[in-house]
Amino acid sequence: MEKVIDIEDRIPTLRENRRKRTNFKFIFITTLFVLILFLLLYFQSPYSEIKKISISGDVLVDNTFYEEATELQKGDSMWSFKPKDIEEKLKKMNWVQSVTVKRKWLTTVTIRVKEYQKVAYISKDNTFYPMLENGVIYDATNELVPIDAPIFLQFDDEALRKRLLKELAKLRPEVLALISQINASSTEADPYAITLFMNDGYEVRADISSLASKLNYYPSIVAQIESEETYEKGIIDIEVGSYYRPYSDEYVALEQKDLELEQEVIEDEE
Repeated sequence: MEKVIDIEDRIPTLRENRRKRTNFKFIFITTLFVLILFLLLYFQSPYSEIKKISISGDVLVDNTFYEEATELQKGDSMWSFKPKDIEEKLKKMNWVQSVTVKRKWLTTVTIRVKEYQKVAYISKDNTFYPMLENGVIYDATNELVPIDAPIFLQFDDEALRKRLLKELAKLRPEVLALISQINASSTEADPYAITLFMNDGYEVRADISSLASKLNYYPSIVAQIESEETYEKGIIDIEVGSYYRPYSDEYVALEQKDLELEQEVIEDEE
């Protein structure tokens, strides 16, 4: 037989539940009011303004250039801009690979820029301009730049130049730093043939299509050559396989070829 609970016995429980609901509503409304008041005070206070714009990753241009490009200014509201809009604006620059914009703490905007890597220089109008890994010739500066990358000579073919730049970007930094100059030496048989002049005195003959995969082994190739007691500087050919020829042998072969050509001319004249 079920026990019958008198309504008078339930009144204290109902009153307690009603009191809890009332307290919850009061706490919720009070919290919401405090939050709204805090936000109003925050947006009216200096704590909602940009106090610092921090930019990193700038190499080709200084951070002042990027700061002006964003059109952000100290004193602007931290919420007056959309990070994605700033990112898209900076990525329109053809030397910028990616951008990340974030709000940090209450008053700082951080902008992290990743520029395309500078891998070579090219001469234009008697001035050397940096070339980036994406093929762009960066000529947006009038300042003199240090020659800290290889110089391209005889590279009028833009498609060939871009392909070579991509290969150079794959090189280890210590190997790239060893290259002084790169000449195009294309032939009908091999349109991708190039000649590299190294800072350590060697000459490398290579093919653009396999340059990075082979030239990254350059230090070990040179170490093997110089492990011989009678070694001398020369030509390292990595176009097909990998072999070495001293300059003395190369010069003898060239002299012999010149003598043969002179003999042919004399015979023709007779």
